[in-house]
Amino acid sequence: MNKDQVEGKFDQGMGKLKQGVGEAVHSENLANKGVADQAKGAAKETWGKAKDAANTAADSHRDEVNRGADQNRNKVSQSIDNAKNKVNEKIDDFKQRHSA
Repeated sequence: MNKDQVEGKFDQGMGKLKQGVGEAVHSENLANKGVADQAKGAAKETWGKAKDAANTAADSHRDEVNRGADQNRNKVSQSIDNAKNKVNEKIDDFKQRHSA
């Protein structure tokens, strides 16, 4: 939960409180401000959820890219090892044929 979500929930709670107090004391102005605060809080909370979703998607994409990079590095490393082993085999064969 991020800052926007927390603030949104708080604004909604305060709005409900203002609305309740306004209705209890017959203050239409206070009750209306409470409803407006609830709307503002709901919008802020929703914005926070959207930001969280975007961050989650970005993190997932970053992890996928990193996994792909790791796989590519491992393939290159394996290819290097294979090439080195083949060259060493050729060198060993050459040494055996030309020794004695």
